[in-house]
Amino acid sequence: MVAEKHEQIFRSGSKTYYFSSRFFPPAVRKDVYALYGFVRTADNLVDTQPVDPALFHAFRKAYTTSLTTGEASGDVVIDAFLELQKRKQFDPAWTEAFLDSMEHDLIKSTCDSLDEVLTYIYGSAEVIGLYMARIMDLEEAAFPYAAMLGRAMQYINFIRDIQEDNELGRRYLPLDTSGISSLEYADVAVHQQLFATFLRTEIKRYQTWQKEAQKGYRYIPRRYRIPIMTAADMYCWTAQQIALDPMIVFRKRVKPHTSRILSRGFAHSLGVALPCRLFRKQNA
Repeated sequence: MVAEKHEQIFRSGSKTYYFSSRFFPPAVRKDVYALYGFVRTADNLVDTQPVDPALFHAFRKAYTTSLTTGEASGDVVIDAFLELQKRKQFDPAWTEAFLDSMEHDLIKSTCDSLDEVLTYIYGSAEVIGLYMARIMDLEEAAFPYAAMLGRAMQYINFIRDIQEDNELGRRYLPLDTSGISSLEYADVAVHQQLFATFLRTEIKRYQTWQKEAQKGYRYIPRRYRIPIMTAADMYCWTAQQIALDPMIVFRKRVKPHTSRILSRGFAHSLGVALPCRLFRKQNA
């Protein structure tokens, strides 16, 4: 029942990650579900409208108390994560950074500089890469690349989810050097070319981070590399679609179909998948 709950949380929270993770061996997949159950639950507590901060603080307190006392919290999501954290030797500081980033969404609605964005991303995404590196028992030389992959993926989420974040009153993309004062549609609509240039520049930033992250693939055993590359390729595909038509972020949430995710995973399994490349004419 516990494993089923984790899988349900995972499947309802992220189609890309869920179907990519199907290519992991069962034991690893179970650990990934336990990890995702914890981080998605925390994320939902600060995103589900109307937000009740008390629920998040209670969740964080239950985690901290159980970690400190060694006693079960009674919450199957927290307890499964704590078992995983102990068994795979996660650094508890990673979890504190993650929870700090989640709490950021309760107290501040914007990231006003790249430094602030990167502080947020470290807790919200880079540590997820570090968790995954531990789950896969990778050598520590792989850790910076795992963190960088988390960073790259999260940045595409920020770009893809501009409209959704507008509705939540949030902004994660820094505008300090963009020439843009707002990412609200009413403001962007009258400066579409400026917005397109801005978004394509941010996609290039993602591409730089993604290329760096890919250097770490050599540390990942092939049976684990397949799901990682599949998920990364889907983020690359998302970036392609947005680079072609930046205003699409106001019309829909760009996400690959399940068939695309699975076909890419099978192609990697067969060793026939070509690297995903960004749209070459994105400045046209």
